[in-house]
Amino acid sequence: MAKKFACRDIGMSCGFEAKAQDERQLLEKIAQHAKSAHNMGRIDSATMSKVKAAIKDA
Repeated sequence: MAKKFACRDIGMSCGFEAKAQDERQLLEKIAQHAKSAHNMGRIDSATMSKVKAAIKDA
C-alpha cells in the first residue's frame, strides 16, 4: 500500500509532502528533502522516530 508523509505532521513549519509506493521509498524521499531543505546530513534517531510515526497510508 502506498504511504505518505508531511513535514507539518512532525511540527515543522514546512509545506513538504511526499508519497511513495512503500515506506522504504518514502524514507528515501524524506531523507533527500531533509538534506536539501533542512540542512540535515543525517536524520537523528529521535527525529526518525517522529517521521516513522507520522507516515500514513495514502
